[in-house]
Amino acid sequence: MKKLIFNLVLILWLPIFSLAQKTIYEPLDISKVKFSFEDFGGMYTFDAVPSEIFEKNFGFKPDSIWLDKVQKAALQFGGGCSGAFVSENGLIMTNHHCIRGVLHKIQKQVPDIHRDGYYAKALNDEITIPDLYVDQLLTITNITKLIHNAMQQGKSNMEKVTLKEKCIDSLVKSEAAKTGLTCKVVELYNGGKYSLYSYKRFTDIRLVMAPDVQIAATGWDWDNFTYPRYELDFAFLRAYENGKPVETSNHFTWSKKGASETEPVFVVGRPGNTDRLLSVQELEYYKNYRNPAILIRLNSMYQAYYEHFMANPERKAELLGQLLSVANGRKYYAGLQIALTDAYIMAKKTDFQQNLILKVKGDKILQSKYGLLWKNIEKNIEALKNVEPELYYYDLNGYYANDYYITAIRLVEYANQLKLPENERGTLYQKNNIAKTKAGIFVKTTDEALQQRLIMADAQFHAKVTNGGFAHNLLYNKKLNTEAFTYFKSATNLDDENYVNQLITQEPDIILNTKDPLLQFAVTVSNARKANGEKRKQLNAALEILNQELGYVIYQAYGEQIAPDATSTLRIAPGFIKGYEYNGTIAPAKSLYYGLYDRYYAFGENDYPWGLHNLWKKPPQNLDLSIPMCFASTNDIVGGNSGSSIINKNLEVIGLVHDGNLESLAGAYIFLPENNRSVATDSWGLMEALKWVYKTERLINELENSKIK
Repeated sequence: MKKLIFNLVLILWLPIFSLAQKTIYEPLDISKVKFSFEDFGGMYTFDAVPSEIFEKNFGFKPDSIWLDKVQKAALQFGGGCSGAFVSENGLIMTNHHCIRGVLHKIQKQVPDIHRDGYYAKALNDEITIPDLYVDQLLTITNITKLIHNAMQQGKSNMEKVTLKEKCIDSLVKSEAAKTGLTCKVVELYNGGKYSLYSYKRFTDIRLVMAPDVQIAATGWDWDNFTYPRYELDFAFLRAYENGKPVETSNHFTWSKKGASETEPVFVVGRPGNTDRLLSVQELEYYKNYRNPAILIRLNSMYQAYYEHFMANPERKAELLGQLLSVANGRKYYAGLQIALTDAYIMAKKTDFQQNLILKVKGDKILQSKYGLLWKNIEKNIEALKNVEPELYYYDLNGYYANDYYITAIRLVEYANQLKLPENERGTLYQKNNIAKTKAGIFVKTTDEALQQRLIMADAQFHAKVTNGGFAHNLLYNKKLNTEAFTYFKSATNLDDENYVNQLITQEPDIILNTKDPLLQFAVTVSNARKANGEKRKQLNAALEILNQELGYVIYQAYGEQIAPDATSTLRIAPGFIKGYEYNGTIAPAKSLYYGLYDRYYAFGENDYPWGLHNLWKKPPQNLDLSIPMCFASTNDIVGGNSGSSIINKNLEVIGLVHDGNLESLAGAYIFLPENNRSVATDSWGLMEALKWVYKTERLINELENSKIK
């Protein structure tokens, strides 16, 4: 009897795991690690869905009618997320975090929208979100020959790249003029294949519902890219045309009870970018030069934003978006670096490259044309090492830059532009615009405490990465923390608006030679860009051509056995809901509402980071806590898939993708089915929340009936 029970348990466990080459329970023999076609994942374009693979591995063979409906039900946001129509009246489902950054645009109508969320009880309560749009992919056209023929006319790498760009620009303009659609050329297999994508754009997008930010980001950065997960990261919007809800037959319907672990499910969305086809040489360059500097920079910035967030609890809703954006980037690059320092992953990449080189050597035509490809890539990478790393050290932008540095770089750009003849200046520096440009050079600081933290973070970064070199000495006198800030503020005058406005009136050379350390730093960075700019441009053009040749070789060797890299365009990825091994234990396929309350009470009922809105603190009587809240699945996703619907073969929504687990971050370079997981809100759990917590009767009726009732 005991043997029977053991065998039954073993049978139940077997579907949970893949037979991976790597396990924590046996020593890893690198010499025996082999690549697999699974390493390249399964993000398929809609014009090249391998129906036979779907049928063999997932028991479902999609036909052209099914694929066309799925393609046209899917949507992509201009800001980089995914979505989908989920009713015939233009109702759109996506993630809360996909629209979190634009909710401030309607804060006058809904002052507490971040804290409390919003629900439109009637159709005329749906609020227009300015400047938000979604695109619906209508057609895909193969234009590979046109692009390749244009490039063959070029003699140098720069000429080839220029001719490619001109050809793409011409094709996009021609197709857009002919169809009235929004068009884009998509590069696949690093240029081994090119497709023209044509989209219908919807520009009148209105908010139907967004939940409180706490339930949409429960666990905040600590739960980001992790699993098990306990959050409902969702939002509903509606597309309008001519003032009325869009009518569409291409939409998904709602699944009442989600999906089981035995049925195939499909993620439909726009994964951002992967680099699974890159050479080992370029991956080594990322590991040793690019990623470490970016990661250290992001970590220092995160500490600054986190301290600022914690020091200003009354501004939580305002500051949370900034904090989570930096935190997301930090964890993403941490995941990339973990992957590239993993001997198992790099052994698989090396094995693939060695096998590809053997295939080329075995083909006289390929050998004559591409035999030196990897040596040329290596030479190009070696040259880039002398040009690019400095830019990662000194070039500040976005969340990295403090207000004073932005003023400095604007001053330097202004002076450099004024030294040019009028007809060679940028638009902002020509006569009609120069007054406005001058007025915007000085950045008025509205948050001194944040600027202090950003400056101290910058000093910390330079101390770690450049060993207290040029920038750390010039700007901070090799000091750290408050001493670095004190020195910085005493040394520069660019925090004084009157001083900056007076400086603007001087001749360009006087501005550029002013002995202000921050201004001199900006001049040095600007000169470095000029000195290395052309060389860097040439090297990147050469690498672009080499990577296109690499993509072509891979495509010739393996065809569409290998799925193309993600390109921020629509894909379909099959999989199953499935748990996995991690940290010596097992992650369940589905996480339950019980876990939400376990986290809340286990961490002392505090607001940060597993706090709950008042709506959630006491579970509604009808909310069954044993219902799944989230699930993990084997579908292949990366950043950009946020907001993707997960559907079954009946075109029913069974889940909504948030992101992936920590192991999925290696997916930028390789897909490992044994532990790479998508993380999603379960459709059943979401509907229960809409019913018993938010009581959104109108929305529930529309989802259940697939139309407005």
